[in-house]
Amino acid sequence: MSMTSLGISAGFMVGCCIAAQIARRLSRRLLSPEGIVPVLMNEAIAAAELCACCFELIIVADNFGVATYAIFLFLLTIWWGKVWGDASACPYTHMEDVLEGRTSFKEMALRTWAELMGGCCVYRIVQVFWWLEFAETHKGRAFEECNADLQVSPYLGAAIEGVATLLCRLASKTLSVKEPKFSSYIDSFIGTSLVVAAFNFSGGYFNPVLATALKWGCRGHSNLEHIIVYWIGACLGALLSVPIFKIPVVKRFLLGEEKAKQA
Repeated sequence: MSMTSLGISAGFMVGCCIAAQIARRLSRRLLSPEGIVPVLMNEAIAAAELCACCFELIIVADNFGVATYAIFLFLLTIWWGKVWGDASACPYTHMEDVLEGRTSFKEMALRTWAELMGGCCVYRIVQVFWWLEFAETHKGRAFEECNADLQVSPYLGAAIEGVATLLCRLASKTLSVKEPKFSSYIDSFIGTSLVVAAFNFSGGYFNPVLATALKWGCRGHSNLEHIIVYWIGACLGALLSVPIFKIPVVKRFLLGEEKAKQA
């Protein structure tokens, strides 16, 4: 495939990030900072940005390989970490907050709803862009039937998504406590590496909203299997990270003796 097609894909993702940033600024100007509405809008914008870029990353992976996909994903996760603020575009972070008493079940449910709306609705924009076929890699993609990424049994897929999510969350918690230099780059590298490791097995989504927006209803797995792998698997992995991170021996291993005592 030509580099022109890759450049068009890159331009689309940059355009999505710029549009999302504009939407965030408009939201801050037009909405009162009080209450839950601006929080939900921020989550919806973040989820739309995430899913729009990841739809295009499917094109990149299919035509230019997983290595190219990983480079783009690494750069995007660094950017998202800098601009999303308190949004996560991922429901299990709010589930962790509920488990630790930092938020209510109602807010968790509302945030998850906002993320699903942003992530799923943005596909229509992506579909129009693909329909225009600016790049040869977009030919026929706008209306073709999607295929599931799950290449193993649903239970093994759930285990892969769960363990990888657990490792991601433990790494993020460790970095947030230790605060090393370039922590955002380290976190992005760890997350990207785990995605690549799981890519040919479960797809390496580690985010129920992202998996639902990109692969719900696709040929190759039932809706129940999708829920088992991408919702139950990932959410269990994230929730397990909370008590596991508090185990003294784990905390000493991840943080070291001094930091473990301070934490």
